Amino acid sequence: MEPGKRKGAFYSTVPRGRRSESQIPYSCGMDAPVQTIPALLAQGLVKRYGARRALDGVDLGIPAGAAFGLVGANGAGKTTFIKCALDHCAPDAGGVALFGMPSREPVARARLAYLPERFSPPHYLRGAEFLEMAAGLAGASHSRARAERVACELELEPAALGRPVRELSKGMTQKLGLAACFLAEKDFYLLDEPMSGLDPASRIAVKAILARLSREGRTLFFTSHVLADVDELCTAIAVLDAGRIRFHGAPRELCARVGESSLERAFLKCVRGETAAAAA
Repeated sequence: MEPGKRKGAFYSTVPRGRRSESQIPYSCGMDAPVQTIPALLAQGLVKRYGARRALDGVDLGIPAGAAFGLVGANGAGKTTFIKCALDHCAPDAGGVALFGMPSREPVARARLAYLPERFSPPHYLRGAEFLEMAAGLAGASHSRARAERVACELELEPAALGRPVRELSKGMTQKLGLAACFLAEKDFYLLDEPMSGLDPASRIAVKAILARLSREGRTLFFTSHVLADVDELCTAIAVLDAGRIRFHGAPRELCARVGESSLERAFLKCVRGETAAAAA
């Protein structure tokens, strides 16, 4: 290791703007080969708001191609983690890498599509205009026919694309944001509460699309308070509580650890610090 390089830190010796994945070593405290560079790697991530630590030394690695869920109660730090990962706010310590590059660099986010928790597109645009604008910003080609096809997949009637955003319901607006993400065709989908405001048919449609993207090898990262969705879609989860990771692994592993068959009950025991032995 080079002098001054901390074990466990991600770094690059390639000049800024000329980096490639094969040239960026990383470590999670183990001897991992360079070709296993994760889609997301957070190390020692700290974010303070006054005296409160929203993130308190978070370490988290997500392999490329994983279907991953970040779960936690309100105020646990999930959205703050995402904002730090996307360079929407600066951490007080630590950092995040996307595909081996510091997330503060725009090129690191080029392979990612993002839907915020409180999605609010420009109210004066029509739905179709927003999708065309979003495609341009994402560097993707735009096809009206394809946009209508994805809208139909999401249970959003094509007629809604001709209406101004201000006339759309919460659920219809959410579908519009999801459509923009899926139309971008990225390697990494980061979705903060993607099912928010959706009716049952739309939830089933979104889960079908996410399952298909996962089969294609895309990386999925989403937050949700509906743990049945997380259990259904995710191969790995992390439980974030009071700014710290309490568990990271497969949903079934968490259930086994605390002696529960339901992920909801297992989550509750995890954040309360209960184990299977303690609960027996």
